[in-house]
Amino acid sequence: MSTVESIEAEASDVASAVGAMLAERGLTVAVAESLTGGKLANQLAAAGGSGDWFVGGVVAYQSDAKHRVLGVPEGPVISEEAVVGMVEGVTSKFGADSGIAASGAAGPDGQEGQPPGTTWMAASVSGVVQTALHHFSGEPLEVLAQTQLRSLQLLRALLAKQSPEVPQGQ
Repeated sequence: MSTVESIEAEASDVASAVGAMLAERGLTVAVAESLTGGKLANQLAAAGGSGDWFVGGVVAYQSDAKHRVLGVPEGPVISEEAVVGMVEGVTSKFGADSGIAASGAAGPDGQEGQPPGTTWMAASVSGVVQTALHHFSGEPLEVLAQTQLRSLQLLRALLAKQSPEVPQGQ
């Protein structure tokens, strides 16, 4: 199994765990993706029972799409502000209780003055947002795989911090 395949297999396991946590709490999730190009949505959709908790996603690859569709403020899209805008925009548009967003430069070249592998991600659960910045190494497909895994882990960690007894929408 290649590095990409093994990372994506781990991401699949995390997506299943996230799905179980969401189902247990009666919560839903939406995704806003840029560099991952739909791979986060694919991971969630492939998890068991996803029809009950995965409401959908937006792949906004170009900067203008992030601004127009998700309401991301003008400015750099490989930034904390951009991924916060992405996750808030997608959860609002889909009426989801939680969400994840990722934006970055997979390579081989940098973007917006950021080196290849620079990735911002955000997770949101019931209005609480957490962000993370990573500088991944490897080829573009390896960066995409690592972004999937870390984004899903970020959401899982945020869900774990919140008590399962929290009512929906609180």
